[in-house]
Amino acid sequence: MATSDDPAAAGDGAAGPAAAAPTADDDPAPLLEARGVRKRFAAVTALAGVDLALRPGELVGLVGPDGAGKSTLLRCLVGVLDPDRKGGGEARVDGVSWARAPVEARERLGYMPQQFSLYGDLSVDENLRFFGDLFDVPRKAFAERRERLLGITRLVAAADRPAGKLSGGMYKKLAIACALLHDPRALVLDEPTNGVDPVSRRELWALLYEFVRDGVGVLVATAYMDEVARCGRVAMLHQGRILREGTPAALLAGFDGAVLAVHIADRRVFHEIADDDPRVIASTPAGASLKVVTAAADADAVAQRLISVGATVERGKPDFEDLYLAAAHGAEVAEAA
Repeated sequence: MATSDDPAAAGDGAAGPAAAAPTADDDPAPLLEARGVRKRFAAVTALAGVDLALRPGELVGLVGPDGAGKSTLLRCLVGVLDPDRKGGGEARVDGVSWARAPVEARERLGYMPQQFSLYGDLSVDENLRFFGDLFDVPRKAFAERRERLLGITRLVAAADRPAGKLSGGMYKKLAIACALLHDPRALVLDEPTNGVDPVSRRELWALLYEFVRDGVGVLVATAYMDEVARCGRVAMLHQGRILREGTPAALLAGFDGAVLAVHIADRRVFHEIADDDPRVIASTPAGASLKVVTAAADADAVAQRLISVGATVERGKPDFEDLYLAAAHGAEVAEAA
């Protein structure tokens, strides 16, 4: 599971506090909706009946490791992939089905895939003009949107710079601006902060908050568990299924496992136990200590085993990675039963 090097990931930065992560104030009709979406590639089930909705003014995080099905789900939602023909469910954009009205659906959303291909030899301004023509944006509307997007992304000073010479963060901002030129109601981003430095990551999240405050619905896929706190609602995806869904606070409050903080002189002994004991869901370094995730019912027994070899054990506080690992383990155990 990816972790971030962004010191502001918990929310104390330009992107605003985690507690202020935007959510929809009411329950309007969804801008994006997956209804029982299934997708298979030969013998591999990438999506196994996913339900997910994005509403106006909402920032939703789709979180999971590589191979969880995040990109496949986003591609089904934006019309790049079709769900399975038989029993594959349906993807809708602002009430419009991709299967019935693909052109109309496409006009209502903006999409930035993991590898967004800008024209490196064209300037920032020329890329914007190209995508404006591609979306057939009227001249007056383009001028207004160009000015606003350059301002909000802080790319005004770089307007004449070739896209190929932008930093990673600036390139991602330009890609988002190009995806928003046709003024879509929903914005879908596939791991937009991947490979971006901490300062640029903070600026990208601040940028997303700006769009959400304007009523745009934003769906972000990420493998960074510490970015969960920035979202108004989170869906945890594992092996093509949603494990948990809710606000970050509610998800953490519902953690049903246990976290142990372990201090031990000989870490080789610790790793022998952690690797051998099936009750240990996960074990990771945590500063000067080590962290163990177990089921709640197994915590005392695992703690006693560690204490018996000279370890000091205390109860720890779970984070989103602990929550995900415990939920994924529980799902795997239930499926194997």
